[in-house]
Amino acid sequence: MFVSLLLGAAIAAAVPTTIERDNSAIAVSEEVPQAAGAAVLSPFVSFSIEFSSFPDFAGNLSRPNKFSKNLLDNLGDLQGVKPHLRVGGNTQDLALYDPSLKTSINGTVVPAVSSDYPSIIFIGPSYFESYATLPGVKFSHGFNMGKNGTVGMNTLLATVPLACKALKGGKLAYWEIGNEPDLFKTTTPNRVRPANWTEQDYVTEWLVKERAVRHELKKSCPEMATDAEYKYIAPSFAGLTNSLDAVKTWRDGINTDHTIALNSMHNYMGGADVPGVTLRHTLMNHTSTKHSVDQHVNLSRTLNSEGLTKDIPYILGETNSLYHQGKPGLSNSFGAALWGVDFNLYCASQSIRRTHMHQGTDYRYASWQPVQTNKTTIGTKAPYYGNAMVAAMLSGDHESDKIRVVNLPLPEETEAAYAAYVNGRLARIAVVNMRQFNYTDEDTGSVSDLSARLGTKYSFQIPHTSAKTISVQRLMANGSDAITGITWDGWSYNYELKSGAPVRQHNVTVGESVAVKEGVVEIEVPYSSGAILNI
Repeated sequence: MFVSLLLGAAIAAAVPTTIERDNSAIAVSEEVPQAAGAAVLSPFVSFSIEFSSFPDFAGNLSRPNKFSKNLLDNLGDLQGVKPHLRVGGNTQDLALYDPSLKTSINGTVVPAVSSDYPSIIFIGPSYFESYATLPGVKFSHGFNMGKNGTVGMNTLLATVPLACKALKGGKLAYWEIGNEPDLFKTTTPNRVRPANWTEQDYVTEWLVKERAVRHELKKSCPEMATDAEYKYIAPSFAGLTNSLDAVKTWRDGINTDHTIALNSMHNYMGGADVPGVTLRHTLMNHTSTKHSVDQHVNLSRTLNSEGLTKDIPYILGETNSLYHQGKPGLSNSFGAALWGVDFNLYCASQSIRRTHMHQGTDYRYASWQPVQTNKTTIGTKAPYYGNAMVAAMLSGDHESDKIRVVNLPLPEETEAAYAAYVNGRLARIAVVNMRQFNYTDEDTGSVSDLSARLGTKYSFQIPHTSAKTISVQRLMANGSDAITGITWDGWSYNYELKSGAPVRQHNVTVGESVAVKEGVVEIEVPYSSGAILNI
């Protein structure tokens, strides 16, 4: 039986009525097929933290953010290694260094620019304490490229020794210079270059600043300036059709010094204020997700075909549902969690080797709100549970396991399935049923009959298995519009229960298994839910 949660109350629901259709079993290869994506980077599930929000998410030495630590620990336990955190975003190109500042950050919100983050920012020496609060986490630190002239260069040079000393001892993943420079001449708040600024101008400037960083590292942290250790994520463009062209940028020599370790691009499904953006057509829609990701796949293939990014993995260094920090009712809903599962696993199946889901204080699409504010309650948000399912799907020993994902095409655009292979052998199958089910009637605000919730039956042909049953883990909520009462495999990670540490919910069915009959396994997945079969 399926047991659902309704605003914290336990309600038993009958097994959902199954929609019958041509239910021929989907053949799943025992060994990794050629169509699978390249092995994911470990960790795959990672985050991008808005530069101005980082002290909120991490805390400082005197008051570390234990809530964030618990949530990152959970994901580390699920996927085998803790997420990497990229510290950057729009505000990395707005932040100036003030050595006399007594606080970590002093930010002023200018509503005409954005009400979601400060656009006048100064950081002090204590800003870098935040790198010491999350044990076992590796970071990418973003330097300010947007601010030009003496002030900008002084900030860059002054923060290099602070950043490198804070990231010693294995905390550094990569460096980054500039966020979304392809918007530098077109978009507020970072309209900071002239209209005739070209790809070659960008490359020239990037190389000057990259070499300046290395020069400073040789003085302050020489062990981090070696060829093996001195690496970047770049070019960190906002998209594929803005004012700078990624292919031209690589052709013009951005990797002249061979310092780029990861080809990093950004992606959003659409804008929070764009007309026509909905759960049904934008997020809970595999066709929409596929279209968005395939643009990156095509770019990666073009760059590789020209030999420009040989052996440089393609990642999404910043991504989430809807730019402009998400839309209430969409980006913070369970539907967005289901989108996150489909999006991330499709990325993995297409050789996008890692994704960094962007986070910020008060952001609508955030996986968690790290502190209490006058806008947003501290707490674990719906998208986090999607992060958990992806981490579980990609679980492995990060020291030795190679994990690859293959897309298993399904007939409807509201569903998706994937197989995960560990060291060449089938390990897990994930199914996401994104057919929309709202637990409240949008017209009347009344509660739907959860016992009438429909579902779909999926059948998979698994060769050479001797197992009689296969265990099941489920991603569940009352419906796609739920923002609370969400569980992964019966676990809640809510702040109010145990500050984000896992708490088993006794009113949710766990330990479920399904029978294997003549090599075929069938599973019923309710509308607006997800499941993993552990082979």
